[in-house]
Amino acid sequence: MTNPTMNLLLFAMLPYVALFTFFLGTILRYRKAPFTYSSLSSQFLENNQHFWGLTALHYGIIAILLGHLLGLLIPRQILLWNSRPLRLYVLEIFSLAFALMALVGFVGVIERRIRYPKARTVTTPADWIIESMLILQAAAGIYVAIFYPWGTSWYSTSAAPYLHSIFLFRPDISYLVTMPFIVKFHVVNGWLIVGFFPFTRLVHALVAPVPYLWRKPQLVRWYGIGILPVWPRRPSGARD
Repeated sequence: MTNPTMNLLLFAMLPYVALFTFFLGTILRYRKAPFTYSSLSSQFLENNQHFWGLTALHYGIIAILLGHLLGLLIPRQILLWNSRPLRLYVLEIFSLAFALMALVGFVGVIERRIRYPKARTVTTPADWIIESMLILQAAAGIYVAIFYPWGTSWYSTSAAPYLHSIFLFRPDISYLVTMPFIVKFHVVNGWLIVGFFPFTRLVHALVAPVPYLWRKPQLVRWYGIGILPVWPRRPSGARD
């Protein structure tokens, strides 16, 4: 990604294509198919692995997204917090722990879809695509955290200004052109996830994602055809 034209396409043009697709796609889907704003849960097909995988996944993703959002909104405060080595270590360790939790959750979800035929049956091509993109995103973030440490600081000094320039419609890609390949991959894959978001079951995150984390276990009863035996009807007037 050292080609200037490629950098311009990936870091200056792709973000706007992704954001335009995100907003237009989510609005049209909500207007035309509002009942598809659901995670389409298959918990009733297999509950144990589903619960543990998705719980780790949701906690990990929410924590990581919150960290990225704080780094974007209050970069100076993050740098001030990191000015003390101990606080920097604590923030880095917790960030890595939540990223690993999200990765374990992603692996659990994918393994479940492969292992259990019922779950695999209700899995769409869009599910495979977005889950592959998300697991690559988590793995890339963990790689960056391990081999390019103190990411909470250089995120605030490099990634945050770049994102600010995107949202202000004055894209400045100079913050990224000197970054390692894995960081650029993380950024590009992130924009691709944003653009593909409206076409997946991830849209349920826009309606009521938070109560999932503390809701009580759900008891699901299935009243489908073929579950209960169908007894032959007695002829009218028949006697025992």
